Amino acid sequence: MKFLETRLSGVLEIHLEENTDERGFFARAWCEREFALHNLNPKIAQCNVSLNKRKGTLRGLHYQEAPYQEAKLVRCTRGAIYDVAVDLRRDSPTLRQWTAATLTAENRHMLYIPEGCGHGFLTLEDDSEIFYQMSEFYAPGCGRGVRWNDPAFGIAWPGEIAVISERDRTYPDFQ
Repeated sequence: MKFLETRLSGVLEIHLEENTDERGFFARAWCEREFALHNLNPKIAQCNVSLNKRKGTLRGLHYQEAPYQEAKLVRCTRGAIYDVAVDLRRDSPTLRQWTAATLTAENRHMLYIPEGCGHGFLTLEDDSEIFYQMSEFYAPGCGRGVRWNDPAFGIAWPGEIAVISERDRTYPDFQ
């Protein structure tokens, strides 16, 4: 795996290193040792799948508060998404900054989002499916979010928002 730094500390784009032959390819998509060597949380407590029927579906920006803060490893297994991480860590020099990666079934890239960062995505194709590995179990009482279009972040979403839940649409601005 290739671990590529982004402009946010601890947020990495991860590319598979494909070993190819006449059959196709083989690649590791996760390795506890390599994640630990890159100072990434290697714990996997839960895996989730999200299917999004329509292009222009926005989910986020979500995070969990302590004591259930979670790191996420996100990969698009069908279709394409614009995946966004927002730094919400109060002691971070990049507080309120964001970074994004285009994750597709074809490029097989992943985005690692550490504890204390918000996460959201916009689907770029119909029937996009996302696979998440989470470092912590979902704790509904600690689930939080900030508004996807909060001016404090200035996220440049690459398309029209066609579908968004009431909850995601009405999250408060970041304080």
